[in-house]
Amino acid sequence: QVELAESGGGLVQPGGSLRLSCVASGTVFGIFKMGWYRQGPGKQREAVADITEADHTNYADSVKGRFTISRDGAKNAVYLQMNSLQPDDTAVYYCNARQRAGIPPNEYWGQGTQVTVSS
Repeated sequence: QVELAESGGGLVQPGGSLRLSCVASGTVFGIFKMGWYRQGPGKQREAVADITEADHTNYADSVKGRFTISRDGAKNAVYLQMNSLQPDDTAVYYCNARQRAGIPPNEYWGQGTQVTVSS
């Protein structure tokens, strides 16, 4: 079992920045991808960015050029640097981890951290 603990959410003005962190604990062996999803008010959950154990990254079109995902393998952590935040970025942000365990892989979610962009 893997537990994911997020931190770093909060209230920020448009144009501002926030950095989200997620640390995995428990049976972390075999995690091959970590990432961030978000769910805004009245919207479905959507993928924001992810990063593999080989440091391959993928971003949603809506955040390209503004958000940067990175990881620290030694700490089993993933980070999301969010710049030029806009009100449409307001959402609960969830950390996600995928672990090798056959087909399909194991998938884990954090509890979520609120990001609010408002003046």
